[in-house]
Amino acid sequence: MKPVPFEALVELVEKLRGPDGCPWDKEQTYETLAPMTIEEAYELLEAIQTHNIEQMKAELGDLLFQVVFYAKIAKERGEFTIEDVIAHVHEKMRRRHPHVFGEATARTSEDVLRRWEQIKRQEKAQRGMTESSILDGVSTRLPALLEATQLTERAARVGFDWGDAASAFEKLEEEVAELKHALATTPEARERLKEEIGDLLFMVVNLARLLGLDAETALKGANRKFKERFRYIERELRRHGRSPEESTLEEMDRLWQEAKQKETPSAGGDDAALTG
Repeated sequence: MKPVPFEALVELVEKLRGPDGCPWDKEQTYETLAPMTIEEAYELLEAIQTHNIEQMKAELGDLLFQVVFYAKIAKERGEFTIEDVIAHVHEKMRRRHPHVFGEATARTSEDVLRRWEQIKRQEKAQRGMTESSILDGVSTRLPALLEATQLTERAARVGFDWGDAASAFEKLEEEVAELKHALATTPEARERLKEEIGDLLFMVVNLARLLGLDAETALKGANRKFKERFRYIERELRRHGRSPEESTLEEMDRLWQEAKQKETPSAGGDDAALTG
């Protein structure tokens, strides 16, 4: 594919938003673009998780297009330009990496993250912004698993963390026990059960982080695996002129095991059958 300079993309968006441009593109605003940006980000995540390099390239292009599109709207409103966006992130990355562009030193990733938080707090103080908590920068609009990951990451940067994954696993087992107890003693107390489920999920996120894994990505993988196996069940039943509604749990579980056997080792795992 022939290389295209960045300026050509800027000019393309200028044309789309221009007098002789596209009616749909000219109608878009920050607000109408926002849901699409989230969708594009998740499509990129899917491409990364499935190691689809061609799709990843395409999704990164879509996200880049959105950045240029936002900047074009901002330019029309006299707020900022794409050059301002580039200058801002360039200056910020240099400022927040003094161990690369300055005289500071950082031996580990943990050192980098601690200094990153210190610099962020200094920047906010210089702008007259007071932060009551290190957690204030974590958006409550994030998906719950991602929010939990960011909350625990930030707390860990200042030393509030489990010593290791083994300690977190012990706490996870404790949360499972508390949920079992709640089910056995007060199964009708929905709020109590919801709280225990939440605590259990939060600890799973902690454990994943301590193991160097991303809980959101892990769950996406599990979702994808479930869909592939269940679709196998549906195909096999359809091949015999039947539907899941006309089948038994035992028959579907047998087909589930068949689906597992057909998977590559990395995709199959050692998870249990549906019935145990």
